Amino acid sequence: MKALYFASVRERVGVAEEDIFPPREVSTVSELMRWLASRGEGYAEAFANARTIRAAVDKAHASHEASIASAKEVAFFPPMTGG
Repeated sequence: MKALYFASVRERVGVAEEDIFPPREVSTVSELMRWLASRGEGYAEAFANARTIRAAVDKAHASHEASIASAKEVAFFPPMTGG
């Protein structure tokens, strides 16, 4: 699947997107964030406070408990504010 990173998440991870291959037991957005956080210092920083990270699965906003079983793309971004 493709992982997309936006704003501060992208800055900490160091790339805007990448193809990822999580283990089969990683089945939800929250499990994916934990797995990504284990991939290195930048990832750990990006996902340190997972409650503040929003996600979209295949371009639709998704909860942290959403399944990623058939996802082709998961995007991560900080909360948006308006003005």
